[in-house]
Amino acid sequence: MAGVICAPYCGLIIGRRKGSSAGHAASKYRRIRAMASPAISAPRRETDPKKRIVITGMGLVSAFGSDVDTFYNKLLEGASGIVPIDRFDASEYSVRFAGQVSGFSSNGYIDGKNDRRLDDCWRYCLVAGKKALDDANLGKNMLETMEDKSRIGVLVGSGIGGMSTYSAGVETLVQKGHKKMSPFFIPYATTNMGSALLAIDTGCMGPNYSISTACATANHCVFNAANHIKRGDADVMVAGGVEAAINPAAVGGFIACRALSQRNNDPQKASRPWDKMRDGFVIGEGAGILVMESLEHALRREANIIAEYLGGAVTCDAYHITDPRPDGLGVSACIIKSLYDAGVSPEEVNYINAHATSTPTGDLAEVNAINKVFKNTSQMKMNATKSIIGHALGASGGLEAIATIKAIKTGWLHPTINQVELEPEVTIDTVPNVKKQHEVNVAISNSFGFGGHNSVVVFAPFDPR
Repeated sequence: MAGVICAPYCGLIIGRRKGSSAGHAASKYRRIRAMASPAISAPRRETDPKKRIVITGMGLVSAFGSDVDTFYNKLLEGASGIVPIDRFDASEYSVRFAGQVSGFSSNGYIDGKNDRRLDDCWRYCLVAGKKALDDANLGKNMLETMEDKSRIGVLVGSGIGGMSTYSAGVETLVQKGHKKMSPFFIPYATTNMGSALLAIDTGCMGPNYSISTACATANHCVFNAANHIKRGDADVMVAGGVEAAINPAAVGGFIACRALSQRNNDPQKASRPWDKMRDGFVIGEGAGILVMESLEHALRREANIIAEYLGGAVTCDAYHITDPRPDGLGVSACIIKSLYDAGVSPEEVNYINAHATSTPTGDLAEVNAINKVFKNTSQMKMNATKSIIGHALGASGGLEAIATIKAIKTGWLHPTINQVELEPEVTIDTVPNVKKQHEVNVAISNSFGFGGHNSVVVFAPFDPR
């Protein structure tokens, strides 16, 4: 076991040290060994109920509405959530479609005055967060009875934040001057406001901040939320990601990056991970939020336990502002570290919810990384949620965590749609076009972001033993 974990991690890093002097190389080798030292002994799963972390609630806002079961049933159907953009006039844009949120209602979750003021990003956050708390039987009435509200924290991030607020504020500044700018411009534009507003509305006084690592955001939040529970900072953490990026500035910016598919004549087939004809990702939006809880606390209040969070990890490619490393080094290291943190071997993992955005370089870089870690993938299955709902940026990891947990609970994997001609390098079963039954033993969910940010989280069915 130790060899399986340690050798690939050390070898991948040390393998690019060629050309160094003997003394310099030895020094670097010692530093690398020190970094990888936890892998010397075989990893073990956590047994302390104060440090074991379970999922007791889930809430979302998505292209398929705001109900978790409806969302997953639509994924299982393989029904595309990609539609023509109707939030603004996109007729002059080279990309005119997106994974827009649909069927959204804030009734019962946000009061009328705030609902009119808030950026959509924070509206999505409040609704998804409160739905997750309700699902965990920790709604407002329950929270009010908690003796120590500092034991429940919130860690919800966004890659972009209140982009509509920011765009409107800048437009006002240019056209009318600074005196006409909204007093809410700064607070509603910043990325921390989702966690802040959710805490203000619910009274959660524990650890509270935001992480913004582009499309790796939600997984970073889940990972750090888990660490707060493990350290004893909190008993419960509300964690995930949110994004509301279907607006002129965000869509225009991603077009300028040349990151988006331009398949305007057939938008529902535009997101096609691992397919030879993929030409970029489809921008999406939404929110995906989990209630994470120490096993001890969950058992004490007789909570419904949905699944178990086993571990996670974060790394950086240190390579390029938008492109992934072609060799997948940063990603493979992240996967290996996540498995060590989870206390599982690569052989135990039999399902991957892949990042798989439908970009020419990104999809294969992730596959290269996966193949470095998992030597036998004959029993493994891997799918791409983004093929159906597009890429929800900072919210994607939260939505995909929910999809992963629903796969664990239902025994059904949603398809990766729009697969016509698979890249030959992809030898893992990608659940092409039709759902499949699959009993998940251990699952990983991958998320990577601009800047080289990598994050991987590990889930499994809850076993009370």
